[in-house]
Amino acid sequence: MKIRESTPADFPHVRQMLADAGLPSEDFVAEYLAYVAEDDGRVVAAIGFQRFNSVGLLRSLVVEEGTRFKGLGRKLVSALERHAVEQDVREIWLLTRGEDSYFLALGYDVRDREDVPAAIRRTAEFSELCPDDATLMSKKPG
Repeated sequence: MKIRESTPADFPHVRQMLADAGLPSEDFVAEYLAYVAEDDGRVVAAIGFQRFNSVGLLRSLVVEEGTRFKGLGRKLVSALERHAVEQDVREIWLLTRGEDSYFLALGYDVRDREDVPAAIRRTAEFSELCPDDATLMSKKPG
């Protein structure tokens, strides 16, 4: 399995993966796709990122069912965090439903919705697509 930066050609497949996994894809555009994992030339996992100056929103980590529990998610999060540090992002935010313990194990902390930066608050993912019961988390990468 290989982790690499995404290309525009990856987008249609990844968007379908998001929809198949029940993750928000309505506002997900090719520019948000950051990294993918390939197995035999086929994309089997992906992670997205929206940057807002010194903060960013981790978008939709998705791993195909048959390739889960092989560390691909962790590798993608790690690649994204390294990229964020290179881009001077000081804090990464995310919303999750049911994966709190996964992200806690990766060093993310649960946060109150009142704490979210204004730029993240204005995203469709925060304001419309993820329900109020989604857990808000953040981490300072690096």
